[in-house]
Amino acid sequence: LTLGSDSAAARGVDILRVQRVAFLSASLATGAAVSLSGPIGFIGIVIPHLIRLVVGADHRIVMPASACLGAAFLVACDVAARSVMAPLELPVGVITALTGGPFFLWLLVRQR
Repeated sequence: LTLGSDSAAARGVDILRVQRVAFLSASLATGAAVSLSGPIGFIGIVIPHLIRLVVGADHRIVMPASACLGAAFLVACDVAARSVMAPLELPVGVITALTGGPFFLWLLVRQR
């Protein structure tokens, strides 16, 4: 399907079925990963999308930039979680969910 739906259809691929299976598989895998790792794992979904918007789809840049920006984002969220309601401390997952959730929803709306 990377070559395009016309090329895949010409080779006899059931495009709609492959798209549905891929979407379902990716959704289940993502849901399982986030449910096991918690909201902090959500950073691993949001940050690569953000970087891909900025630099394009070159994985030689996206992979290391995702690691660096993901770590920096988590540190910033941790600092915010510790300082927003000092001396109380919010769970870092609350901050990541409050920042990453709206961004991910914006990505979904933007792609439609």
